[in-house]
Amino acid sequence: MSLRGVLGPLVRGSTWRRAVFLLLGGVLALPYALLAAAFAQMLANDDAPRPVVFGLLLVAVLLAAVPVFLAGSRALEIAAARALLAVDLPEPAAEHRIDRETRVRAALWIALHLLTGGLVLFAAISALPMALVFLAGPIGLDPGVSQANGFGPLIANPVGATLTGVVLLVGLGYAVAGLGALAASMAPVLLGPSQGERIAALEARAARLAERNRLARELHDSVGHALTVATLQAGAARELLDADPEFTRRALRAIEETSRHAMDDLDHVLGLLRESDGGPRRAATAPQPTLARLDRLVADTRAAGLAVESRVSGAVGELPAAVSREGYRIVQEGLTNAARHGRGPVTLRVDVPNGGLEIELVNGLRGAARAGRGGRGLAGMRERVLLLGGRLTAGPEDDRWRVRASLPVPRGETG
Repeated sequence: MSLRGVLGPLVRGSTWRRAVFLLLGGVLALPYALLAAAFAQMLANDDAPRPVVFGLLLVAVLLAAVPVFLAGSRALEIAAARALLAVDLPEPAAEHRIDRETRVRAALWIALHLLTGGLVLFAAISALPMALVFLAGPIGLDPGVSQANGFGPLIANPVGATLTGVVLLVGLGYAVAGLGALAASMAPVLLGPSQGERIAALEARAARLAERNRLARELHDSVGHALTVATLQAGAARELLDADPEFTRRALRAIEETSRHAMDDLDHVLGLLRESDGGPRRAATAPQPTLARLDRLVADTRAAGLAVESRVSGAVGELPAAVSREGYRIVQEGLTNAARHGRGPVTLRVDVPNGGLEIELVNGLRGAARAGRGGRGLAGMRERVLLLGGRLTAGPEDDRWRVRASLPVPRGETG
């Protein structure tokens, strides 16, 4: 092994960071050491009343043990281990209650941190000055140590003094490097998350993924519908540009309005994504559409050139907001698919019977689409329905494409 490999642990930055971590434990152990020294002196004094001393000792032990078991102490140790030991430990969940096993593991870690830190601090304030004393003589400095101190023979021999000083320094360095490496390997075991914290972290991650999927569906449905309508309007305007300028003017106006609504939805979704990534929270720029805007959605689709026969029955305005939003997106995606893959007219039926919402869209099939339609749009519709505990069927029936969605409405909930 080369000299560089031998001395590597002594010069690594990680060793120095771990030394700071150990010395931090030594500093925290000082009050405990002073308290122990004070009680040792009291017990050594025969004049001190033993019942009083033992009573005070019991109270002191209880008070000294309280910080070791606190959740805040564990959080501080986790932060120190992440910063100084470079250990990948998750942040403790603030809302999760720490169980007994986790508290015991954290208390054991804190006790070991204080013990090893105290030993390193004691070695640093004893071995380090001693090594400097041995190294002072060979370089021509007077260390002020006489024969009576017991170090005279070593200091009188320059080779022996230098060797002793180097051994003390190197030994202290390797001891710190070894204890630091041991602390880094034990931190995940004693400070790692409990089973409950792991479950809470998985649930939080699943919730974030579900929210991202929901936002992806919102973006797909909104922007996809806007692009479909704009494409159809632009195609119709191009065909009738010379023959019907007024229609072209209306088509361009519809493209402008549809694009503006799509930009509002896009800004809203991107704002929510920034918030979920830890960015600053801000007010939503665009409210999510509900079935209250169904007439506008149908009108925009008709303006794009797709004939839509719409029939609405029941109290649509009294639906819960979540059901109404998902119902709107289902209708929007159904009309978009009909414009892209089918042929008109489209028959739309929206019913609100007792305890549910029924949506049905029927349109003709083009030749290329007779084998069936799939893709992200239909998958998004299924996800919306399943999240609310409903049912969705979609497929060809008698040379027609039919989509049926049934969404339950919890009893007692209204919009």
